[in-house]
Amino acid sequence: MTPDNQKIRCSLRGKFKKQFSLKKDKLHTLDVAAVGDFVKVDLSNDGTGAISEIEDRKNHLSRKAIKMKGASFRGERFEQVIASNVDNLFIVSSIVKPEFNNKVIDRIIVAGESSRLNTFIIINKVDIDSGNEAGLWEELYTSIGYKVFLTSAKSKIGIEDLRNEIHGKVNLFWGSSGVGKSSILNELFPDLELETGDISESSYKGKHTTVTSILNKVDDETYVIDTPGIREIDPYGIKKEDLGHYFIDFTPFFPDCRFNTCTHYHEPGCAVVDAVEKGEIDELRYESYLNILDTIEDDMNF
Repeated sequence: MTPDNQKIRCSLRGKFKKQFSLKKDKLHTLDVAAVGDFVKVDLSNDGTGAISEIEDRKNHLSRKAIKMKGASFRGERFEQVIASNVDNLFIVSSIVKPEFNNKVIDRIIVAGESSRLNTFIIINKVDIDSGNEAGLWEELYTSIGYKVFLTSAKSKIGIEDLRNEIHGKVNLFWGSSGVGKSSILNELFPDLELETGDISESSYKGKHTTVTSILNKVDDETYVIDTPGIREIDPYGIKKEDLGHYFIDFTPFFPDCRFNTCTHYHEPGCAVVDAVEKGEIDELRYESYLNILDTIEDDMNF
């Protein structure tokens, strides 16, 4: 996309493919260029372009790619870059259909915190939240320090508050299939006309309608990135001893842990475990932490 909002179909120059081929045994990322990258392009007579240079990224959001066939050992996992040069991460969930999943939310939070993104939470479909469950989750995450938007794309609840937050930024919307990411963006910016789909009546899980990440310029200063729905997420590049730093409700207790390398699980004298037992850290958050900790391979390469 050019500064004047023109879209050009581009391919990578051969030098990038050659470099990737030469280094493929040493690289642990699947992406040479990603949505959000600033690139220099050589235009062809037919209006297409060839990427000649990819500028350094200020940040990027990623996850572990699915396990590659033929990997030589258990921890050989690759990095899948979702987008780069992002200001705001909006984690989108629905309160029902599909049901709110705090463990997925917490995994995406870890990915956002490790990339130093401004992270927000959207709980959609509150118009059909008969038990006010959304309000309880809002209370939890607000108490931790995250701004939560309660929305309904169908009833236009919370849309204007969201519009004010995203202005002037590069905003990435990420979440599970069927939670309403594209529907919310269509309400914010009707000209986008993003495809939306129904959820499965049998499983209440979403069906993929967005098949690739797309960056859209919606005004002179604002960009939004719509992403495909995810089924699972493992944050990339995090060691067990570092995971706790991305749970911001844990960090006030770190100075009182007996060991500097405490993983807040089995070590004696752990102040985080003590805080959980005293109710100073929510048990559901700690369960999410242990769940992620269990998926971090000891022999990861990064």
